[in-house]
Amino acid sequence: MTKMNLKGNWNEIKGKLKQKYGQLTDDDLTFAEGKEDELLGRLQKRLGKSKEDVRREIEEF
Repeated sequence: MTKMNLKGNWNEIKGKLKQKYGQLTDDDLTFAEGKEDELLGRLQKRLGKSKEDVRREIEEF
């Protein structure tokens, strides 16, 4: 997942994550350029998965 791909496709990815994990909020999925690690950390905490698992899942979308 490159930073540009994440930024360009984020709205689509965010929708898919919200469908799969209903407990995620818009605040959990807020993406700010340069803050990818922060986003992955929030998702890791909310989903109980490792950062690599979260990153891999996002890449699959």
